[in-house]
Amino acid sequence: MSFYLQGFEDINNSKVILFLFFLVIYVAALAGNTLIIVVVVTSPILHSPMYFFICNLSFGEIIFTSNIIPNVLGAVLTEDGTISVEGCFTQIFLFGVITVTECFLLTIMSYDRYIAICFPLQYYTVMDFRLCRSLSIGAWTGGLILSIASSSFIYMLTFCGPYLIDHYFCDFLLVLKLSCLDTTILHLETKILSVLVTMPSFLFICFTYFCIVKTIIKIPSSTNKQKALSTCSSHLTVVSMYYGSLIAIYVAPKQGNLYNMNKVLSLLYTIVTPISNPIVYSLRNQDMKNAFAKIIRYLFSDNNSKVPQIK
Repeated sequence: MSFYLQGFEDINNSKVILFLFFLVIYVAALAGNTLIIVVVVTSPILHSPMYFFICNLSFGEIIFTSNIIPNVLGAVLTEDGTISVEGCFTQIFLFGVITVTECFLLTIMSYDRYIAICFPLQYYTVMDFRLCRSLSIGAWTGGLILSIASSSFIYMLTFCGPYLIDHYFCDFLLVLKLSCLDTTILHLETKILSVLVTMPSFLFICFTYFCIVKTIIKIPSSTNKQKALSTCSSHLTVVSMYYGSLIAIYVAPKQGNLYNMNKVLSLLYTIVTPISNPIVYSLRNQDMKNAFAKIIRYLFSDNNSKVPQIK
């Protein structure tokens, strides 16, 4: 048994453009997020909690895009949206792991900014390596456990034809619709799980930034105030796109044709967010730009026999 993804069947005259679009996005997302990890790892000046969590986020984006876009490229190129049951279930599982993990990571990063700005003198005491490692492991473990719990429901279902999924990847809710069984309870459990994952995290982020804004207003130096704002704006940009699309799709109630907007909204966190992360966290971050410039100068210098350690 196989499923058939109908994601872009209505775009008949633009297959080449669509293929090139997704290919460019995929290569850019892989290159950009890999570059962030390489720059942070090879630059001791960036060995801080904030960049540690950015590396985790970039690693998640690499897995996320590799889980979805290669299959989309194959479907567009061959004009065949068929995907095996195993491939579909794998997509659902990895999608759940990375989505939940990134929710937790973005929440942790807001806490990191809260401590850095509101309690700067205690920052490195509070956000030591042991805590950062524990928070990172907790985020990935939480994503893994919740994804196993939710995707295991799919394995217990039986499906009736036609096996058509009106999306460009295997979406959990759309696969539930194909079941022969009554999935009302599963839909409700999925909704509750989505609310429990996204809303507390989002509210915590809102609380931390409320405290951050109050602290920034009290900063007398305009230079320090601007630096604090620029540091937080990068994170807020990603949070707005990521949580906005997730809440709209999995938490907000659907009415009429609004459900058809899921494909459009899904583009935000499957395509826009992975490629925007390197731009937001690199081009708008002076420390990252300086470290990258030093690596470039090193690569084009004569003394490049070993990996640079930028101080």
